[in-house]
Amino acid sequence: MTFNTLLLEVKDRIAVLTLNRPPVNAQNAELRSELTQVFDELSDRDDVSVIVLTGSGKTFSAGADIRERPNLGATPGAYGRHNRLVRESYYAVVECAKPVIAAINGPAMGAGFGLVMASDIWVASEDAFVSMPEINVGLAGGVTFLQEVFGRSRARRMFYTGMKVTGQELYRLGLVEACLPADQLMPYAMEIAAEIASKSPIALRLAKEAARMTQVMPSRDAYRYEQGNTVALSKTEDAKEAQRAFLEKRAPVYTGR
Repeated sequence: MTFNTLLLEVKDRIAVLTLNRPPVNAQNAELRSELTQVFDELSDRDDVSVIVLTGSGKTFSAGADIRERPNLGATPGAYGRHNRLVRESYYAVVECAKPVIAAINGPAMGAGFGLVMASDIWVASEDAFVSMPEINVGLAGGVTFLQEVFGRSRARRMFYTGMKVTGQELYRLGLVEACLPADQLMPYAMEIAAEIASKSPIALRLAKEAARMTQVMPSRDAYRYEQGNTVALSKTEDAKEAQRAFLEKRAPVYTGR
């Protein structure tokens, strides 16, 4: 796959996806379209178990490219198409069949923070911060996801003021796995990715699905859903191999079946 605004490298079942639109990885229509495409494709790739998402340079993503916005009102339907593209690029990450690790290497603002919130696991550098600064340009969006992550007061303060939350504060709040010097960020994220990639591909797929689906289910239904997944997995070759490997004190060799 070749992209204009993204870099993709796949090795040892780990896909490293880098937002690559200098200088600050602002999200325009092309980047969002490519994001949707790449996450849909990575969902289906048998050689990928986990994805690490990061940004080029010193910024994860400064959010939406504001230069696109002034022209949206001039053409009927343009805003609707724009909003649909924004939604789909976010949900392409949320609905990806593989776990996604956000390696937040710098500012993640607005829609950039949206990509972080769409991811499964967060790791931040000491240079990172997150914010929803739309209020500063006369707009308001993103409180839906802020209120899923932060408590009521912090979420609304961020939404009403554009407040920045540093990587250190995210770690204090228990929202990131670590807050590290910049040169340690990717090695740490890759360490987590390697551990995930060592698991059964079919179990990982159902684990990701369960993590997403049970969020919107009543607890009784969610528990039954997970039990159903466990029953289904118990009949797979991978589960049998894992049990054999445990008894034989060796690393399992998975086939994804």
